[in-house]
Amino acid sequence: MMSVWTMDEDGWCDGALRYDSPHHDARPDGAQVDLLVIHNISLPSGHFGGPHVSDLFTGRVDYNADPSFADLRGLQVSAHFFVRRDGALLQYVSTDQRAWHAGASMFEGRPQCNGYSIGIEMEGADDVPFQRRQYHVLAALTAALVARYGLSQVRGHEHIAPGRKTDPGPFFDWHFYQECWLETVRGQAALALTTLGLGFPSVP
Repeated sequence: MMSVWTMDEDGWCDGALRYDSPHHDARPDGAQVDLLVIHNISLPSGHFGGPHVSDLFTGRVDYNADPSFADLRGLQVSAHFFVRRDGALLQYVSTDQRAWHAGASMFEGRPQCNGYSIGIEMEGADDVPFQRRQYHVLAALTAALVARYGLSQVRGHEHIAPGRKTDPGPFFDWHFYQECWLETVRGQAALALTTLGLGFPSVP
């Protein structure tokens, strides 16, 4: 059975474990949140299940834990959500706030996507397939976000920062994500009439 989650009035998902990140600020005045951005992340790269992604997003990185972490020193980044490979959902920033996930970016002529988007990190890497359970969690979360904000488009980081970013990468299955999304919508009558038009990127 698909999970059914909701967003509370302060922008927190009732299906997520909460870990507050200091890396956020207010959205621009009048910003309409209408874009969902999918990323991937693993720390160290290609290693899954550890605490280091959460440590990065909450400003607690142990830079001595791995030689590659020296490159993270001074980095202030976050995402609204993190979907682990076991299906656990973590939230770091209220969706009413601007998380620092996209960096230099543009969508349909609009720069600075952080101001009007919600960022979801999938635990993974560009060269590793994602777990099916991650797509089901992502679809359930998408439904909760669409119900709250009326999101109209979903894109990968690679689509809003081409040439600079490659995630979620070639192993992210956009078709299966859409299948999970449609299954989720069919199970929620209130959403079915309004959200089938959610725009996904065109992929082969």
